[in-house]
Amino acid sequence: MLTALTVSFAAVLISLPWWLPARIVALRVRVLTRINGEESIPVPGDLVGVDRFREVYSHPAASGRSRGAVLSDLFWYWLAPGPEMHQEHLEAGERYDAVALATRRILAVPRTRVEELTRRCVNRALRDRRGMVRLRDLMMPVWAEFSYELVFGEPCPPKARDLIVGNADDVVTSLKCCGLRHMDRRDRLTGYLVERLPEVRHELPQDLSAREQALYLQGAFFNTAVVQMSEATAHVLMVLAQHPRVQKAARGGDDRYLDQVISETLRLYPLFGIAHRVTTGEIPLGEGAAIPAGSVLCFNYPEFHRAGLPDPDHFDPARFAARPAREINHIPFGMAANRPCPAWRLAPIALRVAVRETLHACEFDSTASHTRSLPNRGPCLLTPLGAGRGPEVRVKLLFMRFRDRWEDVWRSLVQLVLGTYMVWDARRLRLCERHFAQEPHPVGVRRHES
Repeated sequence: MLTALTVSFAAVLISLPWWLPARIVALRVRVLTRINGEESIPVPGDLVGVDRFREVYSHPAASGRSRGAVLSDLFWYWLAPGPEMHQEHLEAGERYDAVALATRRILAVPRTRVEELTRRCVNRALRDRRGMVRLRDLMMPVWAEFSYELVFGEPCPPKARDLIVGNADDVVTSLKCCGLRHMDRRDRLTGYLVERLPEVRHELPQDLSAREQALYLQGAFFNTAVVQMSEATAHVLMVLAQHPRVQKAARGGDDRYLDQVISETLRLYPLFGIAHRVTTGEIPLGEGAAIPAGSVLCFNYPEFHRAGLPDPDHFDPARFAARPAREINHIPFGMAANRPCPAWRLAPIALRVAVRETLHACEFDSTASHTRSLPNRGPCLLTPLGAGRGPEVRVKLLFMRFRDRWEDVWRSLVQLVLGTYMVWDARRLRLCERHFAQEPHPVGVRRHES
């Protein structure tokens, strides 16, 4: 009897890396979708199918950002300090318009300048880099320097780069529930930005205080931009590392093929998991059905990107050669009618150059797991192009696979524990709810009580 129990326990233990991480990811998605209770509506889902995803996402009433959503307390908690100044979470109005205009001005950079800046930042990061790396960590200084130069119009000093990376890494680590927040790291960047405000190359909204201006820059350019561009680059490089033939074709191919690789990567691994919107009015669905005002719509990007495709979990860049992208359920930068990513023009240009420069400098291999949330930060083996690859590469990749599988088990448990704590702490602090409690409540949007 004891022997049978021992064998069963050992079998379960050995199998953990193959099932536990995925179960915990699914649990987290379900929690995020259901955290608003009955007022949370998953899209696509029973009420709104895939065929009406774009229609509902683009509806003028699907425009509320934070007010009235319990889920907002959690996102504000992760994005603090200053989530009320984060462009993504500002409600429509004069303040949002002023902030959005400032962002457009900063991003209005000629294509050649974007390419040159990206090339310079990537080559500096890749200098003398070889061996085992974490791709997100490798790329974060690249986009820290890139964003700094966009904002200030001059090369990024090491002090600023380290502050930006420390801030962005802390934000994304807490978002993945792989670590708790360290507000001191974030506050140091805020203080630095307040001091540097006179050096910003474009005028900032004048109705904002100096601290609000700094928090706006921190949220838009040194949180979201750095994190999302780092993750996007890491995803593309991970895909290439795990598909040698595609890597070889991309290295020798033109930008059209590389764009197909990038598009398919962002289809399989969208940067957004669930984007929530609060309805400011009723959205009719026909036949007497409607989404009421005050509902929280949870738009599930991965589900939408998988819908309508044969073998949707298979990586196949040819999808984007065989048919126009508009015919595929693919919205990597959001919907044009509902506040798309402000960098939707600039980001693909910079991303393409970053991947191209890395392809010209290195060969890369990875046997680590690759998931949308990328909690392992993208383990990868870099080899300088043309340096040759000895038999030790196979040994290193076997070790990478073994280590990553067991790290995944421990990381999943950490995510479960820390995620549970942060949901509780966010509901205790109620940053979003308390912020809007100080303002008049608009007609048609229900106040959520706990």
